[in-house]
Amino acid sequence: MSPEIESVYHSTSRKACLEHFLVLQAMGIDSDVLFLDGEFAVVVSAQDVERARTQLRLYRQENQGWGATAVAPPPHNPYGWNGIFLYATILFLIDFLQQAHVFSLDWWEAGKANAGLIRQGEWWRCLTALSLHVDLAHLIGNLIFGGLFGLLASRQVGGGLAWLAILLAGALGNGVNAFLQAARHTAVGASTAVFGALGILAAVAWSTHRRFDRRWLIRWAPATAGIVLLAMLGTGGERTDVTAHLTGFVAGGLVGVGVGWLHQWFSIASWTQWLLGLAALVIFALSWVIALQTHG
Repeated sequence: MSPEIESVYHSTSRKACLEHFLVLQAMGIDSDVLFLDGEFAVVVSAQDVERARTQLRLYRQENQGWGATAVAPPPHNPYGWNGIFLYATILFLIDFLQQAHVFSLDWWEAGKANAGLIRQGEWWRCLTALSLHVDLAHLIGNLIFGGLFGLLASRQVGGGLAWLAILLAGALGNGVNAFLQAARHTAVGASTAVFGALGILAAVAWSTHRRFDRRWLIRWAPATAGIVLLAMLGTGGERTDVTAHLTGFVAGGLVGVGVGWLHQWFSIASWTQWLLGLAALVIFALSWVIALQTHG
């Protein structure tokens, strides 16, 4: 080993070394993971050895008995189908309610994303418009891709956090789109949230690879894949609102960076995931209540 660097932790498990590597990086101590003498080792410069060992000792003491640590690689959550079921139920339910004019209310006019009205403060339209669709084909397309991306996001960061983030990304995308379009512009459909989910997936994957792989090609592969999918899925068709798809994807990327950071550094319990999912439902339902009371 070079006299300029020294090992401060070693293990046959690369995952364990990456975990300790992240601890040092978080404390501002430059380090690296190398394969030395048949095992992995976390190495630092000679001048940082004592400080690094002190931080690692404190870290192990603080996390003793707590199981998975905050900086461990994110696990794949085994569940996510319940979120897809609720997503599909809500889309079909709203479609039925607006077509049947339930309660003698005009759900379409009350909920569509009208750029001018959103600019005037009707923020709830950014959310309600996500559940309105022009026809069955429009609805099914968003159901398929939204369900797929929602499931993948749920397995990365947990169902509650994933669907709340998707809802917020879709709303933010619609809000930004309203300020980029003419005042008379209107839009409906879950596709802004669908591409928000794609942006979240790309950002979370990029965040994970950024921490665990220093090769630029690997780090940027998720974001590149997301952009390619955006170009393939989000720019075709006469009625396609390309700007909304783009703003949804970018909003998802921004939200995804925060989600990725949150999930990397904090252990989110199962009950917390349920609360986050419930929060998403409450926000969405409240948006429709306000919309119908205002314009129904």
